[in-house]
Parts: sequence; C-alpha cells; structure tokens
Amino acid sequence: MTASADRVPCTVVTGFLGAGKTTLIRNLIENANGRRIAIIVNEFGDVGIDGEILKGCGIENCPEENVLELANGCICCTVADDFVPALDQILAREPKVDHILIETSGLALPKPLVQAFQWPAIKGRVTVDGVVAVVDGPALADGRVAADMDALAAQRAADETLDHDDPVEEVFEDQVACADLVILSKNDLLDENQAGRARAAVERHLARAVKIVPAANGKVDASVLLGLGLAVEDDIENRRTHHDGMLDHEHDDFDTHVIELPAISDPDALARRVTAAAENAGVLRLKGFAHVEGKPMRLLVQAVGPRVSHYYDRAWGPDEAKGTRLVVIGLKGLDREAIEKTLAA
Repeated sequence: MTASADRVPCTVVTGFLGAGKTTLIRNLIENANGRRIAIIVNEFGDVGIDGEILKGCGIENCPEENVLELANGCICCTVADDFVPALDQILAREPKVDHILIETSGLALPKPLVQAFQWPAIKGRVTVDGVVAVVDGPALADGRVAADMDALAAQRAADETLDHDDPVEEVFEDQVACADLVILSKNDLLDENQAGRARAAVERHLARAVKIVPAANGKVDASVLLGLGLAVEDDIENRRTHHDGMLDHEHDDFDTHVIELPAISDPDALARRVTAAAENAGVLRLKGFAHVEGKPMRLLVQAVGPRVSHYYDRAWGPDEAKGTRLVVIGLKGLDREAIEKTLAA
C-alpha cells in the first residue's frame, strides 16, 4: 500500500520508557530538510516533561504551538476525546504542516493507535507513514528491556495483587511487532559483541523483514525515518501482538507519581538520590526539571533505572514558576512516600 498524496503523513514513534524517543524526535526536527513538522506527545502521568523538552527546542520549522501534549493516559485509549481534537488543531494550522510525529508514552501499545487511523473522522485526512520503535541497546545487550529488571521482578514478587506475567516484556514485544523500522539507541555505549546481542534480542521478536538501525544520541537521517509511504493502517491487522482480539486494554500494572521538591544545591547529589530510588524503591523511569539554587537555567533530569543524566536545557522564563518537579514511573505498588524521602534526602 502507498499513502495518498492529499493526506498528511504521520510517523508513530514508539518504544519503552527511557529508550530515547524524545532525543530521536528532537534530532529529527532539527534536520527535517525543510519539512514543516507538528508533534503530538502522549505522556503517562500528570506532567508533560517530553512535550516541554520539545517545545523548548526553538526550531523554526516546528514552532512551540505545533507541539501538542496529551496527558490523559494512553493515546490509544482516548482517541475520540483527545487524539481527534489534536489532529483537528494541527490540520487547521497555517501554513500547513508537512508531517506529523506522534510520540507515544512508553506504556502505550502502537497497534490500537494505528487502527484508529481507520476511523472515518481520521482516514481521509492523515495516514501512518511508518511505525518506528526505539529500543534500549545497553539494556538489551544485558538481556533486559529495561535498566533494572531485578528490581522490577522483586517488586512484582512482593505484590500479591499483580498478575505475574511480565507486562514489561509484553509491551516491548508488541511495540517491536508493529514496527517498520527499529532504532537501536545508545549504540555508542556498546562494543561489537554487545551490539550483536542487542540486535539478536530484537530479531527474535520480528516476524517481518524490518531493518534495525543503530543510533547514538538519537541521530538518524530524516530520509531514513520520514517519507516511507507505507499506509500502515491498511496493513495493521497483519501485525500480530499479545493483545489481539481484546476490545480494550489496561495499564493498571504501572503507577505514576509527581514529586515536587524545593530548589536543589547540587545536581550530582540529586542524580545519586535518583539512582538510589531506582535501586531501592523500584523506580523504572524518572524525568523532570529541577531548580538549582543560584542558577538561571532549568536543569533537565532523565533516568532509566539507575542510569541518570542531567543538563541545563534552557533559561527559566520571566513569568515561569521555578521549581523541582519529577515524574516517577514504575510497576504498580510504588511507595510514593519512600521515593519522595529518598529524593529529598
């Protein structure tokens, strides 16, 4: 199938928590070869961190008003209430957008979202150019899909209310199963043997001929990712996943908390506390912003399990309330009080 020329192409970027989706999209819009880009960011939680990162990029072909955030849960579960109005808003923009990027939350299943492109209110106006799955190279090289699977397993074993099937593995497998292209992220952290193990871990879940592209710091040429013209919505039923046949799906295996803290004095000390929260409190993913005393710049903090990065991404706005707000995500049963105590220590 090929996309109709009068429909706006959309690329769905899926991938597990912390795999590198936002970094990939940031580099993509910086090198879009003149395309006018709009972005829909689906957050899992109450604070739109990924959307804020992209809004602050200052790139002319993707102005701030072209970045829309959907923070009411999984995008594939809120099509009528959230996704269709977001598309309406984007498609009404002048000048017209050339391409739409959709960053799903790390917990979202791409197949129901792609199926939504068959809706009458959507089908005649947009098409799925391709589905791109971003996977965490170092984690896969170590035989995991997340940074700290041992902590997740211990947490699940301690919670008798959970189904002990592994939802993390299922989400990962469903994302890869729908992909037209797989980006093996953080390839610069892998040696040749590790890269081979990571590729093999992905290939085990590929039922079709799908290319695996290694990437460092999210740098992939736009010509590789955009303009695939696959009209994926017309082929989505051929992509088999764990959740086929279900009329609905849940995300009850995951908890999200927003932690607000006072200004910090030492970014490195905060990073150490984030690592401790991942190791001792079962935090799977953390992202947010911090106010550093005496600094005019906003500190961006991101963590995947115990791996933490932080840097100053931009100056605080003149009317912007400075503060430290961190979103923590993990499997159901996260102890908010313990996490907050660890981060504030």
